[in-house]
Amino acid sequence: MKRFIVWLMMLAALAFAAPGMAQELPGDAPAATEAAAPAEAAAEEAPKLDSGDTAWVLTSTMLVILMTIPGLALFYGGLARAKNTLSVLLQVFAIFSTITVLWCLYGYSLAFEGGGSFYGTFDKAFLIGITPDTLSGSIPEYVFIAFQSTFAAITTALIVGSYAERIKFSSVLLFSVLWFTFCYIPMAHMVWAEPGLLFQDGALDFAGGTVVHINAGVAGLVGAYVLGKRIGFGKEAMPPHSLTLTMVGASLLWVGWFGFNAGSALGANGTASLAFVNTIVATGAATMSWLAGEALAKGKASMLGAASGAVAGLVAITPAAGFVGPMGAIIIGLVAGLVCLWGVNGLKRMLRADDAFDVFGVHGVGGIVGALLTGVFAAPGLGGTQGADYVIASQLLVQAKGVLITIVWSAVVAFIAYKVVDMILGLRVTEEEEREGLDINSHGESAYYL
Repeated sequence: MKRFIVWLMMLAALAFAAPGMAQELPGDAPAATEAAAPAEAAAEEAPKLDSGDTAWVLTSTMLVILMTIPGLALFYGGLARAKNTLSVLLQVFAIFSTITVLWCLYGYSLAFEGGGSFYGTFDKAFLIGITPDTLSGSIPEYVFIAFQSTFAAITTALIVGSYAERIKFSSVLLFSVLWFTFCYIPMAHMVWAEPGLLFQDGALDFAGGTVVHINAGVAGLVGAYVLGKRIGFGKEAMPPHSLTLTMVGASLLWVGWFGFNAGSALGANGTASLAFVNTIVATGAATMSWLAGEALAKGKASMLGAASGAVAGLVAITPAAGFVGPMGAIIIGLVAGLVCLWGVNGLKRMLRADDAFDVFGVHGVGGIVGALLTGVFAAPGLGGTQGADYVIASQLLVQAKGVLITIVWSAVVAFIAYKVVDMILGLRVTEEEEREGLDINSHGESAYYL
């Protein structure tokens, strides 16, 4: 009995001393310590919901919806002739509605769920396996899905401005579905998903210079060629019917773009604040440089020029927003304003395409300018956020590769998609319908009853 009590006392002493002895015992103790370390690290690295980040990305999602409907719709609606105003508004509205649904059915999964260099997988098709508690970083995955759906929708809707005033409504919808599936989704995957081709190359595209603007701009230019010129183009005056609507649309675009750029930080953090201020100053700089260039060339600055310059600045700063400093953003805006002014005048005449609302001249050209200058001003010595080992020349090559791949991919897919739609439905309305206007002929209503 005494021995039993002694053994109990020894075991109790060992139990109390175990934490301290674990560091001194040679065999098993280090293994136990090593096993505990990864467990603690895993606990620290486990994603946690951040209500501030969630609130900001939810707000950003609403801002991007605002910049599409009504922002983009009004911007294009004002640029159209009065007889085609509602057709443009409806095309943007219907595309937004269609693409956001398709994004949840299969777009999100193919863009962001695993996969290889060009496409993801169907593992999350129909949003299978996602719940309100599923996280993407520090925000619910549903919030990330909603945010990205607005990017897909506005990108597809941007193309409307190139083929406006002469295309069938049914053809707009079929083309949008095809282009979204075979062009937008793989480009988003290539640039923003870890297995993606351009992501692996180290391409910098904060909020969509390649994925959104070059992609849509090139598709628009191809559409302008495939559909041909509007009746009377180059012979009859085709001025915007309401620069008031265009100004309101441009203003809503600028407001919404804060969600587009600053929201792409996916959190309420310092990167979001940088993208926010860059979106202000780059847009202002581009507006002023466009107006200055216009005044020098034509003797007058115009409201259309101010609105176009603002959009040019917004486009150009998009890929750079979270990577460059405010002074770099100002320079990007100044350059973009002048280059895009040439894009909608000199370059448009050289290309001889009836890009109705200058989608390529502003979004395509501005996206290229922004993508390339991102590679320059992201350098830490120029106020950028990249590391000390950053090399401008090397990054410029990566950026140029991304631009070229986007141009080729979008051009080829868009051309095939237009041709497929033309074979199935036909692209253009009849000459009589075009002369009378698409509002009455395609939709049986008019924007204005006098």
